[in-house]
Amino acid sequence: MGSATRAFAKFGGAGVTGWRPHLIALGVTLTLILALFARDAAAMATIWWTSSTFNHCLVIIPIIIWLISLRYGELKPLTPSIWPVGLGFLAGAALLWVFGEAAGLGLLRHTALVLMVQASVIAILGKQVSRALMFPIFYLVFLIPFGEELVPVLQTLTAKICVFLLTHSNIPSKIDGIFITVPNGFYQVAAACSGVKFLVAMIAYGSLAAQVLFRSNRRRALFMVAAVIIPILANGVRAFGTIYIGYLTNTNFAQSFDHVIYGWFFFGLVMGLLMLLSWHWFDRKMSDPWLHNIPPAQRSAFSPIQATLAAFIILLLPMVWSLAVANAGHVPVEHPIDMPDVPGWQRVDVDQVHPWSPRFDGADHRLFGRFRNQKGELVDLSITLYGWQDERRKIIGYGHGAVDPEGPWRWTSDESPPSHGKAERLLGPDKVTRLVESYYVVGGLVSANPAAIKLSTLASKLFGGDQAAVAILVSSQEAQGYDARAAVDAFVAALGPLDTLAARDIALARKH
Repeated sequence: MGSATRAFAKFGGAGVTGWRPHLIALGVTLTLILALFARDAAAMATIWWTSSTFNHCLVIIPIIIWLISLRYGELKPLTPSIWPVGLGFLAGAALLWVFGEAAGLGLLRHTALVLMVQASVIAILGKQVSRALMFPIFYLVFLIPFGEELVPVLQTLTAKICVFLLTHSNIPSKIDGIFITVPNGFYQVAAACSGVKFLVAMIAYGSLAAQVLFRSNRRRALFMVAAVIIPILANGVRAFGTIYIGYLTNTNFAQSFDHVIYGWFFFGLVMGLLMLLSWHWFDRKMSDPWLHNIPPAQRSAFSPIQATLAAFIILLLPMVWSLAVANAGHVPVEHPIDMPDVPGWQRVDVDQVHPWSPRFDGADHRLFGRFRNQKGELVDLSITLYGWQDERRKIIGYGHGAVDPEGPWRWTSDESPPSHGKAERLLGPDKVTRLVESYYVVGGLVSANPAAIKLSTLASKLFGGDQAAVAILVSSQEAQGYDARAAVDAFVAALGPLDTLAARDIALARKH
């Protein structure tokens, strides 16, 4: 992030009045940000390097430097000055980081980190220069590794596009969530095939192209709409093509074909299609001026040194909170807990041909057992307890819940939710299906809504409250003539109030 600041270094060397102290102040402030929030900066860099979805983030800073260099001649006459409003933005970004830390949301903290950088530029270079650098400053948002939250939506959308095209190609097909069946094959729209990596990269590329190739804001907006819609449709067509080839040949050949075309070659093809369709409407020349409607320079009562000191104090406050308050709720949960007695149900041995268990990394306690009632209904109960939560151990996180992304079971669809819970159907080996109801308890709140659970966790961490969390999952394997949903609902009713059950387990774990 400091590379963009170094791009300005020649201003100071060229003797442009007033730039040098502001650039030094900005460099110091950005260094403070990277030092104080090194954990998040390192985590972001690791994601850029290791995740193919975010490899494009590696070129964002070089692009920003290039964008600044294009404006060099027009920036020279401008006068930097301290803009206190930017320090207010910095304080807001620091507060957002606190919320992200409290909720255990890496995405929120990474967003806050980028906002801190943007706010520092605005505060130290001032309103006039920030207006001139509006787009390069904005483009920093593409350093944030966001988009994987869209994977389930894109998987479902891709599957529906496939079935639509298969139907209109007179190929019999059946859709079950993200699973598609044709007469000679069974396909899953996996997370890696959702198209999210290309959608995220296309939005970043589209934003740059819209800025460089268009003058009209209306054309820029239409180009961005196309940059979102085209990769989604193209990914659906690609998936359809794979299934169509599999229908004409076999599943193995279709998968090998898909592996050949799917990758950055596919992204390049889609990007070329977007540019070809938009070519006629490009209305900006590289020789056109970049800066328009730049406000007059304003004098400030604050010096760059004062602004840097103010920024340091603002940036230090989240660290003080983290040390003084956030760790207050870390109460040990070292004592063993056991399964509850459930009226009308008895414990039996777990003997699964296709075993299932949920995934919750870093949990302090895990219980798993099977129960049978007089009707012969079989239900599995999983109880997972966290004494407190942080980035490496949290009840709501990627891969956590009823489906382990690395396990043999796959999510197929959401079912009608029970009160305060979530119901979903899973598909396992040999096409075995299972109904799972999930409930989470934090701070007395019983819910399966990730946002509600994160807000409850957030409140506990913000004010040093109890951060204990319990996940209760009840499941039954489906079979012909057997109502798994009725069995699960009956068992949940017999368990009684789930907040009481969670409180019992937390109390047992904290003392004999």
